[in-house]
Amino acid sequence: MRRIVALLFALFTGSCAALFPREVSTAERLAVFPTAGLPLDQPVTIRWNSYQVPYIDAKTDHDLAFSLGLVHAHLRLAEIALAKRITEGRLSELAGPVMLPDFDKAIRTLDLRHAGPAIIAAMPAETRAYLQAFVDGLNYYQKNVRDLPPEFALLGMRREDFTLEDIVAIGHVAGIDINWFTLIGLLRQRDQPDFEQAFARTMEAGSGPTVSFDATKTSAFFDLLANSIRSGSNSFAVAPSRSASGHAMIANDPHLGVSLPNLWVMAGFSSPSYRGVGMMIPGTPFLAFGRTPDIAWGGTNMRAAHTDFYDVSKLAPDQIVTTDTKVRKRLWFSADVPTRWAKDIGPVMSDTVIMEGATRPGEVVALRWIGHETTDEITAILNASRTKTPQDFRAALKTFALPAQNFIYADASGNIAQMMATMLPRRSFDVLPKTIVLDATDPAMRWQGIVDPTQLPWALNPAEGFLGSANNKPYEAQAGVPVGWFFSADERIRRQRQMLGGDDKITLDELKAMQLDTVSLFVREMMPAIRDAVTEAGGRDLNPVFVDRLIAFDGDYKVDSPGAPAFETFLFYFAPRVYGVASAAEIPSYLANWNGFGKAFVRDMLALPADRRIAAVRDAIALAAPDAAPFPKWGDMHRLQVSHALGAIPVIGGQFTYADLPTGGSRETIFKSAHGFTNAVHATRYGSQARQLSDLGDIDSNWFVLLGGNDGWIGSANFIDQLPLWQSGTYIRMPLRPETIAAEFPTVMELKN
Repeated sequence: MRRIVALLFALFTGSCAALFPREVSTAERLAVFPTAGLPLDQPVTIRWNSYQVPYIDAKTDHDLAFSLGLVHAHLRLAEIALAKRITEGRLSELAGPVMLPDFDKAIRTLDLRHAGPAIIAAMPAETRAYLQAFVDGLNYYQKNVRDLPPEFALLGMRREDFTLEDIVAIGHVAGIDINWFTLIGLLRQRDQPDFEQAFARTMEAGSGPTVSFDATKTSAFFDLLANSIRSGSNSFAVAPSRSASGHAMIANDPHLGVSLPNLWVMAGFSSPSYRGVGMMIPGTPFLAFGRTPDIAWGGTNMRAAHTDFYDVSKLAPDQIVTTDTKVRKRLWFSADVPTRWAKDIGPVMSDTVIMEGATRPGEVVALRWIGHETTDEITAILNASRTKTPQDFRAALKTFALPAQNFIYADASGNIAQMMATMLPRRSFDVLPKTIVLDATDPAMRWQGIVDPTQLPWALNPAEGFLGSANNKPYEAQAGVPVGWFFSADERIRRQRQMLGGDDKITLDELKAMQLDTVSLFVREMMPAIRDAVTEAGGRDLNPVFVDRLIAFDGDYKVDSPGAPAFETFLFYFAPRVYGVASAAEIPSYLANWNGFGKAFVRDMLALPADRRIAAVRDAIALAAPDAAPFPKWGDMHRLQVSHALGAIPVIGGQFTYADLPTGGSRETIFKSAHGFTNAVHATRYGSQARQLSDLGDIDSNWFVLLGGNDGWIGSANFIDQLPLWQSGTYIRMPLRPETIAAEFPTVMELKN
């Protein structure tokens, strides 16, 4: 009882600053930034705009890296500190009995930090020095700032120095292989009668990640990491021949979990080696996507096939190493946790909650993942950001593996390109075996080498004058090196091509409109067959008001669409009847996934006997009409709920929701705002989270916006101030000319030693 009382007291007292934050102005926030007595080579100037976006001007690369560390700590210290603890499997230390040790065991078994020491040892000395300066900046700020972010008290976090290994591991969180969850889902079905069909349908349609809508521990584990996994995005580039400005243009918008603080932090900087503006992952010292005077780049997750599962039960006992660790729980009892590692393969994940129900009796399943190899993404992106040609950019990516990216590139010389940036294992098979779990004792099933990005196909200056990527399959690599097994539905990439492929020259404003496009091609293509089925069943006689809304829907999920609620409520009841199950929740996962559903639903509906199809339509309309009636527009039903990551904490989590707004978009629209089958008010939890546009003909023509704000401090004036911009399709300019920077970043801060 004492522990329970102590826990409740600690949570309450630590929560006050977070639950009831004091409003803090931009000026007050900047007043706490350390400016004197710093270990700098020379003075550094930081300019800030009204959104607390910085532009750092440093005379040495060391000073730039150190200042970036200060800036990241200032804006996102709690986020970075939490990411560090996630990589270490220490969430129970923060949440106490609220957090099951299952999560920490899964993370510790996976061992996101495994390759860190080897990666750092293999880094060029220049990269290691730059990274160390960045870490020194993080630690200096954390050590010297008086007040820590409110999350520290709430979660019981104390100041802990960051290390080079922490930064590498944080990058590996973003690179977790999202294919694991699809593969584990298939493994759970191996012994079911419909497995052959499930496997065939999955391979036919592909199966990208979706927000989980069930309560399994695997889906909960995925949700825990979903805000950080770079699992979706749009990226497209336009060549000068198709551009109204006569110069190459680029547009990027990554898709991630909708949560505050945003995964991205906006910044600009210059030093002797580096000059650019764009988005950075908090706790990493490079632009993940952005613009330099010479080039711009973005990317989408490749869904690369760089994991294999192995049954290691037949290996000799000395081939599996057990390590005991202790999971400490805040104000509660600690627990001993063993983890196992299969030599030359990797962690034994069947020991963890994420593979619960996915293994057969006697199986011991380990995974081999490219994230446990000695790669070097930091050097790759730092070097790539200094290039001027697509050939040099691609060459710089040689050591890049995570997260596997389809990079879209444009430059001031007019080139556009698409490059696969990851490392892929050579295998003896080109298609995924139905067994999924391979025999670890069979040498033919082991990896036979690794192919790096410079050995993979790429596209340069295509004749059509544009390039795009939306997590679709890029190209085949070569025999024995499959690119991937599962990809996102093709409707976003087809919509991109549809909008870019006209005869008119494309303007930057049109690229802005594309990023806000809410048309679902799958639904638009379904509607003729659905209209026919409704007519066959009786048409307007069934319910004229509802049927008129339904049949008028054109697949555009704009926020004020009256047809979208009618379609979604109809689908909620109609789809289960097509597949012979009691509810939408019982539709098999290989069909419930939008990839498979969008490609197969009309075919499956038309294959029904006419009498059964008619009955299904009539029943669905009768049930859907009253559900849709309270929602005249899509935005009444489809909501953007903007919450802090602390919103997941039981009891007090509701206090961390800051906005509940109508929004457009759907599962795989370019403006993505994912949801499941629905007949009620619901919140999108996954989708477009940040945006960039650049015209390579003007170094000042760079436009960015975040869903949220640049400052992670709860209560800050810049905590959520970009949300109205994001909603309306407005952007913040991030220029590169010194005189423009001076005009638009008027608050000047001088850092001195």
